[in-house]
Amino acid sequence: MHHDEILLIHLGGLGDMCLSESTFFSFSAHFNGNIVALGYARFLRLLRGYFKRIERIESARWLPLFSQYTPDVTWERIMFIGKDREGALREKWGRMSREPMIFIEMYPEERFTVHGSQFTEIGDKKSAIRNPQSATKYHVEDFQLMQLAQCGIEAKKKKVTPNISGRVILYPEKGFKKEKWHYENLVRLYHSLKSKGVDVHMLKSMELETDVKEAVFFEELTDVVDFFKDGGIFVSNDSGMAHLAGTCGLHTITIFNDFDPDIWHPRGSGTWLRSGKDIIDIPSMEIKVLEAIGNNAR
Repeated sequence: MHHDEILLIHLGGLGDMCLSESTFFSFSAHFNGNIVALGYARFLRLLRGYFKRIERIESARWLPLFSQYTPDVTWERIMFIGKDREGALREKWGRMSREPMIFIEMYPEERFTVHGSQFTEIGDKKSAIRNPQSATKYHVEDFQLMQLAQCGIEAKKKKVTPNISGRVILYPEKGFKKEKWHYENLVRLYHSLKSKGVDVHMLKSMELETDVKEAVFFEELTDVVDFFKDGGIFVSNDSGMAHLAGTCGLHTITIFNDFDPDIWHPRGSGTWLRSGKDIIDIPSMEIKVLEAIGNNAR
């Protein structure tokens, strides 16, 4: 079977998807929207405007992409935004792409150094010079856009329209793979801000129960986006929800424990704190929230 469409594969989570929006924007403009997106549909649907249609990676029809056999299917072109350290996926999917496959490294390794925007070849595992002592940091969004020039594609950064108000949204969650500022700290911050008359809201994560009766919870991410439409200041640990808030134009105050905020911070305006380097306690976080409210009121 031969498809006359371009298949874009992105298997990242919510935060990865938000950070790749400018790459989607650039691809869509270059290929006139003739793109079928394959990945986790609940995340891709948030950015549906860049795609002709969206396919669910969970569907059994896509299992052959990851089997030992190469399906007897070709696409006009396959584009992959992700990680493929050994090159096995590129080798296989490249045989299914009639035009040269495009591989965009999703995010820089900590040891990557990129001098200017010089890459040897897109998709080449040696495309970034490894030299940790002189490493230059690039935010994930910029790192992806830098690679597009090597494909002859104009990099277009999707502007985040600020949607900042005096409303404050706190998002406590439990840590699983990542270390987190304890969720009880955010609950205490909620009560302290509320006692001062701040318009503060608690957005519950799926796995967490709190004593905040007014906390809101949404099963669908599209409902979260609707909740964000009134704008505000979003306070949380480093999380996919923080990236969604930033993409929706909220001012983010984000606490990082395991990752470098210079590389991973949400898009748009924000304050990004690093555990072990910045003072992170309830009084200092309250000051940052009140400062953000005051700056917005000017």
